Amino acid sequence: MSLHASSLYGRSPHIVIAGGGIAGLTTALALHAAGFERVTVVEAAAAIRPVGAGLNLMPNAVRELDALGLLDALEAGALRTRELRYYHRSGGLISREPRGLGAGYRWPQLSVHRAHLQQVLAGAVRARLGAAALVTGVRVTGVEPLPDGRPRLRLEHRSGAVRGRASLEPDVLVGADGIRSAVRAALHPGEGGPPWNGMLVWRGVSRMPARAVGSFMLIAGDDRQKAVVYPMGRPTGPGREVLVNWALARPAEPGRGPSGSGAGEGSRSGAEFGSGAAFGSGAAFACGDERLRGDWDRSVPVETFLHHYEGWEFDGVSVPDVLRAADSAHEYPMVDREPLDRWTHGRTTLVGDAAHAMYPTGSNGATQAIVDARALAHALARHDDPAEGLAAYEAARRPAMTALQRANRRLGPEVVINLAHERAPHGFTDIHDVLPAEELAAVAGRYAATGAFDPDTVNQGSPYEVPLPAIG
Repeated sequence: MSLHASSLYGRSPHIVIAGGGIAGLTTALALHAAGFERVTVVEAAAAIRPVGAGLNLMPNAVRELDALGLLDALEAGALRTRELRYYHRSGGLISREPRGLGAGYRWPQLSVHRAHLQQVLAGAVRARLGAAALVTGVRVTGVEPLPDGRPRLRLEHRSGAVRGRASLEPDVLVGADGIRSAVRAALHPGEGGPPWNGMLVWRGVSRMPARAVGSFMLIAGDDRQKAVVYPMGRPTGPGREVLVNWALARPAEPGRGPSGSGAGEGSRSGAEFGSGAAFGSGAAFACGDERLRGDWDRSVPVETFLHHYEGWEFDGVSVPDVLRAADSAHEYPMVDREPLDRWTHGRTTLVGDAAHAMYPTGSNGATQAIVDARALAHALARHDDPAEGLAAYEAARRPAMTALQRANRRLGPEVVINLAHERAPHGFTDIHDVLPAEELAAVAGRYAATGAFDPDTVNQGSPYEVPLPAIG
């Protein structure tokens, strides 16, 4: 164990983490590794269930999970991502980039099912911090500051139809409760719901023969709609099948919101995202139903959107075939959060989507939540005053995350697809006649530098290791 937290505080402070997702569970493990003994995660769901689709973890996040001793367990159910390919919807290859170890990183990039990652994290929390450290069925419904800077939490417990309410006054509160964070809402009252940009996203998982999906991650489309497809596990069974993650995005139909609901007064329909308009431009529109924003659990038939992707095939990977193999599909509006000018209030702060929810571009949602967790634990362990530790964490992380949020609104590295379509809407023979190699490299390099996940930076090793205390 690194520096023991009680040596700084006189006793180990009680830290409550609101939210038992990737951000919250990783924060608990990072705090434990830094010597904090009294850590409680409260999760609103009745149980940590295997839900969601796939995600990519960039090498900077994998580095931090490795430092926590989780890499072997994680890789047992993940796939090392070796190559990323961008395509124009006409089938033309825009670029192919080595990823992870092949790109010179000391750690791989991993494609993994969200449920596997969450189960690895939850299992480690229970094993290292004890079963009582992860409390399900409890939701934070409000936060108010006490005169000494500590938070007073209002908690709601639900067991079936029975509800109970309580309050708690921990030493530190970490809001890891997602894009519609109750902790964030308490710190920033009146902010409202996540702004919708008029795009719909569909996600799902398919099981396919390995030969039908290739060994690479693909992102394809034009300036209006896109598709992301990649395998996220090793072939299994006699049919040599793999799990395949897919995500699609396109504007909502005119006047319609998610799943055919009305878009709501004041919203702008997807029809206005025409040729030349910025896919995912970052413009904010009202969404008529608050429940629709950031909702990952609206099940819809694949047939409702399959026709938009007929004929999309890229180096042997047929997007329609992948979609037809899906057991289910989920739809949600593409939303993010406006960058905040402040994450921390006294002894309360935010991590992950609660702090900086961003568009699903560049594989940075879960990645940056994991880095947040390590940075927070490091800062708290190195400051006697919890408020000073939280302020140091924010100073180190918020400017970079604000820049990344804004970069994702400009499409991040996926802007190369829009550029190719603008310059050659009907396709091309040689991409370098349309986008010079140096321009393609510059786009990728700028984005990596924005999030500090370029190889040179990542390969220096984790900056969040807490040193052992001096032995007198």
